[in-house]
Amino acid sequence: MAKEKFLNQTYQLETPEDTFAHYEAWAETYDEEITENDYAQPRRCAAALAQYSSSSEINVLDIGCGSGLSGMALSDSGFKNIDGCDFSPAMLEKAMNTDVYKKLFLADINQELNIEAETYDAVSAVGVLAFAHIRTEALRQMLRTIKSEGLLVIGLNEHYWEGDSVGEKIRSLVEEGEVELLFEEYGEHLPGADIGGWVAVLRKK
Repeated sequence: MAKEKFLNQTYQLETPEDTFAHYEAWAETYDEEITENDYAQPRRCAAALAQYSSSSEINVLDIGCGSGLSGMALSDSGFKNIDGCDFSPAMLEKAMNTDVYKKLFLADINQELNIEAETYDAVSAVGVLAFAHIRTEALRQMLRTIKSEGLLVIGLNEHYWEGDSVGEKIRSLVEEGEVELLFEEYGEHLPGADIGGWVAVLRKK
């Protein structure tokens, strides 16, 4: 019996409840299906963060870590102190098996994170900004957890970048003096599914 495919459903989700149920059901086969489509964003984001980081010893929070693919990419790029959070318990169980995280915890990034301000040197948000998942307004919540001069790396598919005007919102943060835009690049997201995506690196002022 063929395994159920979930990827195409991801872009049809409409509510947070739909999204939660979707990822809970997908957790068991997520890595396999995503790998089949050569998910490029984890390694692109990890490489971009490494390019602008002063040390591999910095404390990184992998927001919306999912099954841990983004954390493994960070680890492969040399980062050693990685925490992760996600809103799906089933995904966090998968992430735990990667052995790359110092700490893993449940979190809904659309709500106020139970993290003290300026805790992390960097935050990585790979593929979490999306319709019916994490709204672009959560960027401010992410920035709150980052130390002054710390880094935020964002990777997302082209549909949400354009549909929710993410590039414009990043530029608003720049104009407001909240961040400095260090890097912005269009490239592969899920090339196996013919989907492109953006990677951006911001430095908090």
